[in-house]
Amino acid sequence: VLLAPAFSLRAADHLVAPADLHQAIIESAENRAGNLKKVQGFFASDSVRTRLAVAGFDVKKVETALPQLSDDELRRLASQTQKIEADISAGALTNQQITYIIIALATAVIILVIVVA
Repeated sequence: VLLAPAFSLRAADHLVAPADLHQAIIESAENRAGNLKKVQGFFASDSVRTRLAVAGFDVKKVETALPQLSDDELRRLASQTQKIEADISAGALTNQQITYIIIALATAVIILVIVVA
């Protein structure tokens, strides 16, 4: 008698519908791809590549490390790069500040990948 309610549960009575779960996975993948594209675009720009090369960074290592970041790390990095690009466009940063920020971001990417590995 105690087991009767358990048997009455149907497979369709999930907490999350499979279609909703599928949609959430698709949205997560799209968000990750968009964030990765933003960050890769930032590090692919000529001014960033030049500043990293002058500072002695291997741009290829940074580019290789980006896909290894977690979704959350990529989201935060995309947000930061977007803010930096806005500040650069507005002329709010000096060349020295821009260089330091770019070096800090590249260092953060490499350190995050090393820590995860």
